[in-house]
Amino acid sequence: MRLATELVQLGVGYDSKTGAISTPIYQSATFRHPALGQSTGFDYSRTGNHTRQVLEEGLAGLEGGCRALAFASGMAAITAVLCLFRPGDHLLVSEDLYGGTYRLLNQVAVPWGLEFSLVDTTDLAGLAASIRNNTKGIFLETPTNPLMKITDIAAVVALARRRGLLTIVDNTFMTPYLQRPLELGADLVVHSATKYLGGHNDVVMGVAIAAREDLSERLAFFQNTIGAIPGPQDCWLVIRGLKTLAVRLEQAQASALELARWLAGHPLVTRVYYPGLPDHPGHEICKKQASGFGAMLSFEVKDAALVEQVLRRLKIISFAESLGGVESLITFPERQTHAEIPAGMRLKLGINDRLLRLSVGLEDLNDLKADLEQALAC
Repeated sequence: MRLATELVQLGVGYDSKTGAISTPIYQSATFRHPALGQSTGFDYSRTGNHTRQVLEEGLAGLEGGCRALAFASGMAAITAVLCLFRPGDHLLVSEDLYGGTYRLLNQVAVPWGLEFSLVDTTDLAGLAASIRNNTKGIFLETPTNPLMKITDIAAVVALARRRGLLTIVDNTFMTPYLQRPLELGADLVVHSATKYLGGHNDVVMGVAIAAREDLSERLAFFQNTIGAIPGPQDCWLVIRGLKTLAVRLEQAQASALELARWLAGHPLVTRVYYPGLPDHPGHEICKKQASGFGAMLSFEVKDAALVEQVLRRLKIISFAESLGGVESLITFPERQTHAEIPAGMRLKLGINDRLLRLSVGLEDLNDLKADLEQALAC
């Protein structure tokens, strides 16, 4: 099956007893044993639940992984991945990553004894030079959040394998429909399933997918032991969301490209960050490793005062955190998603007081354009 068909068919036929097309929601904390020493394969929902199993098996297939593990949030999934490392281990991390991941590393992982360095993962020579004797892994976002920098996944994997390092890719922005890092050699993929996988801004969840059985077993141990699992209702919502992922992304990224082109020519916009634009530094790499450019873009306005004006005047596009839903959302990274990153570091990276990040949804393109136009108008 092609990926779009695989998405739609996720979970269909699971309930052979009734023939239900929709995967049932097994709203049960525990399961009765047939007899002493016997099990149905399900004992307690922290360890395993039928609805969650359908979701995890489907996501493993979509990413081409050995096994997928669902967690209560994207941050819980990343936390479980960090548990693979030990005190004294060092990680190389994309420098303009999501602020919540930076907070987790800086305020939780470092007290555990882990070390990390923020690096430009698009610069392979610089990345190689940053490897230490205790470096154990490379964690990257591509595109990065919010500057949309593109890292050559296969090249990073080749470097990591030469040095015996794990490669972890946050694939939230692209999803397995557009980009499959495990097929490019990555060891682990993480997602905030809250975003495109769920797709409707109505569920919070995270996923980690491993390429190898040994990594899968350890992640499953952390999932069960830590217990940061999603409930069956949330799993069902993401199963439902995945069925429309292909059509949602196709429309959203088509609109994103047109909006990026329009914003690039707007007199009050000084810069647009979108890998689908030919002058984007990572345009060709993105074309090589992905089947599309996604529906996320960022742009800088001419004057900082315009930021408050735009956020106040927008009528269709909502000023809200998160991304990847059917509704278009806009955020101000300096104050919201990346506030945890020190101010000096933000400025050095380009996360300034004129930068806005836009998650393009499924509204009519002309309505989105008109909404931005009236919000920007002096």
